[in-house]
Amino acid sequence: MSKELNIIARIRTDFPTKFGIPRQSGLIDDLKAAVVFEPEYRNADALRGLEGFSHIWLIWEFSAALRDTWSPTVRPPRLGGNKRMGVFATRSPFRPNPLGLSSVRLDSIEVDPELGPILHVSGADLLDQTPIFDIKPYLPYTDCHPEATGGFIEPLADHELVVDFPEQWLNSIPPQRRQALVRVLAHDPRPSYQKDPQRIYGLEFAGFEIKFTVLDKVLTVCEVKQTGTHPVP
Repeated sequence: MSKELNIIARIRTDFPTKFGIPRQSGLIDDLKAAVVFEPEYRNADALRGLEGFSHIWLIWEFSAALRDTWSPTVRPPRLGGNKRMGVFATRSPFRPNPLGLSSVRLDSIEVDPELGPILHVSGADLLDQTPIFDIKPYLPYTDCHPEATGGFIEPLADHELVVDFPEQWLNSIPPQRRQALVRVLAHDPRPSYQKDPQRIYGLEFAGFEIKFTVLDKVLTVCEVKQTGTHPVP
């Protein structure tokens, strides 16, 4: 017997598009997000006791990568997009069941008079409005494995770029978003197979489009344009 999964919540983040989203959860703690429950799940009793946990697991849907078919192998971007690995050895969104799993820090629980309970979290790697199927507490005594190995990804540990963000552009970003944005840029949002130093990239973040180039290990912001308001609750 199988049961259709119910969407219990949606997450609000500063990423309206996939480009620039951190490759893993917990990579950039400065990123703030809010989990807003669907009307039928806005019951504070369902969260009783959750405030005692520092971190939670989010089980969610790769809603921007839905397909009718699947492949047993995929091309991980971290390998340059030219080498195939088994889908179950990767975190590719193109899976038989498009489910994602993220560990985030639980900063606080707010009860809004209209939206009900809201979970304020840090370190999420999700697209804005991503459907959430379930929430579970992170248990450090069993979920943390310091001795774990990272397979073929281990030698490709994230390298950081030097970010040259001219003051005239940085000042156009709200102060509470600047550190998170700089860290997103430092973690190199480009796919591994894109290394053209002449190319101008555009990243949408928190209501702004940030344009930049990358030469060697220096990312230079060359323009910032406002695209509209996009507040995280």
